[in-house]
Amino acid sequence: MTPVDKFDQYRRADAGAPAVNQLWPLYGAGFENLGVDGGFIDRPLPEPGPGELLVRHDAVGICFSDIKVIRAGENHPRIHRPMRDDPVVLGHEVALTVIAAGADLRDQYRPGDRFIVQADIYINGKTSAYGYELQGGFSRYSIIDWRVLAGDHGNYLVPIQHDDGYAETALCEPWACVEASYTVSYRTHWQEGGAVWLAGDGAGVELGAAAGWRPRQVTLDAGNAAFAAAVRAWAQQAGVAVVEGDDGASRYDDIVILGHDVELMERAFGRLAHGGIFNVVLDQPLPRHVSVDIGRMHYDHLLVVGTDSGNLAAAYAPVRTQLKPGGVTWILGAAGPMGQMHLLRALALPGRPAKIVATNLHAVRMEPVRRQMSRQAAASGVELVYFSNDEFADDAAFFARKWAETGGRGYDDIAIMAPTVSAIEQASAMTAPGAVVNVFAGLTRGTQARIDLNQVAQHGVRYTGASGSSIDDLRAMRDLVESRQLPTNRSVAAIAGLEGVAEGLQAVANGRFAGKVVIYPNLNKPLHLTPLADLAAVLPSVYARLDEDGMWTNAAEVELLETML
Repeated sequence: MTPVDKFDQYRRADAGAPAVNQLWPLYGAGFENLGVDGGFIDRPLPEPGPGELLVRHDAVGICFSDIKVIRAGENHPRIHRPMRDDPVVLGHEVALTVIAAGADLRDQYRPGDRFIVQADIYINGKTSAYGYELQGGFSRYSIIDWRVLAGDHGNYLVPIQHDDGYAETALCEPWACVEASYTVSYRTHWQEGGAVWLAGDGAGVELGAAAGWRPRQVTLDAGNAAFAAAVRAWAQQAGVAVVEGDDGASRYDDIVILGHDVELMERAFGRLAHGGIFNVVLDQPLPRHVSVDIGRMHYDHLLVVGTDSGNLAAAYAPVRTQLKPGGVTWILGAAGPMGQMHLLRALALPGRPAKIVATNLHAVRMEPVRRQMSRQAAASGVELVYFSNDEFADDAAFFARKWAETGGRGYDDIAIMAPTVSAIEQASAMTAPGAVVNVFAGLTRGTQARIDLNQVAQHGVRYTGASGSSIDDLRAMRDLVESRQLPTNRSVAAIAGLEGVAEGLQAVANGRFAGKVVIYPNLNKPLHLTPLADLAAVLPSVYARLDEDGMWTNAAEVELLETML
């Protein structure tokens, strides 16, 4: 059989599967608990039950979330079982192919059908995520059961075209998280049927359009008698319950701080519910920046708004989430995998900024990004500026350079991938009027950072937080890939076969590569972790099919599979 024949047969998936499956179990916290004797293990290939699918994992990206599971073990919030007895198989950025369908599914699925997986699977409101509770992509084969096919949001498999690349579609999952941070739709009113806390003085404040909104309950802590009376009168007419005074424990969908009490703001921020909005209505400038839980802003999808108009509803004007066309964008942590995705997206899609400043801590990490992105930036008509912290004598000089790149005006958009308090506080000092600060970095809940709420109230700056994605986000990302609008392949930095999983995970943990590590679990010949640049020596025919910037392509992938199957 010729190599091309092998690849075609692999793509068709009509040759069945071997009797043995191979996988990397994680038996507890720590890299020492990954695999057995430093390698993967053999297990009998499972047979699909009547309502199940046997699937082959074709490509899987390594995510830093995998590292978090390795470090935390059973203390990870998505792991709900004793791992020593029932180990986890990681890998949720997966492209897969159906090998066999159980008797009840043969009219719906055929060998060769291809899918990607929405990793955040929910069963009766509880997470049962792929690569966490369900066996993930660091295995050759797996069983897909009713949890994936009939969860709370229906079928979590998203179909892809027969000739799509394996890596480019597997990477739709992390890319969907990036895309979701720009396409999210924020409320422009109090949560209907939700809980609102009005706290502070309230002198000179009016409800404005909020008089037409209908929360379930308003907790009233307003010192100004006239404002408090107006709220009670509105609530009675609108059928909204009023609670006099906060109980010190409740969570609120909307928190409105009336006045300039910084200490109250800091106490109140932690009381936001998931997806909550924090609104500051200032009667005068704040004396200092306000410390907020920046980890919650990211993980709990919080939004910070404000106004100094005296009309509290004015703060709820629609929030711009797409990058400002013709604006100036700053991407912090641009050399990491997610930073590169934000950068690629900014260069590839319509409505581009005029200028992008890409920064990172270390120049050595930024250099590959410079090589890979400069040509595309020039073709897109975007001025792209790179520099790193270690190129400057001190933080003050680094700050001065970043500020100078805006012409003293500030940034219209700031996307934060650098998971440090200092990065967030620097961003807060560099906003232009109407700026949107996208807190994408996953700092631990409870991490406090000081942000400038004067800019929020006086100049329309908004802070958004986003993490994860929905199945609709994944479908939208698939469409962008299949229409060739977003080149996810350009995120690939290194590849490996199944034997390279442990080394690949260590590389991600250590920040070895600027881009993504992609595993091809079903190569029949060994391929240890290999950066794309090293393919020239290891697999020269694959290297020859990289693009002119040395980036991964579908043609390179086909050559890899033709050579290694």
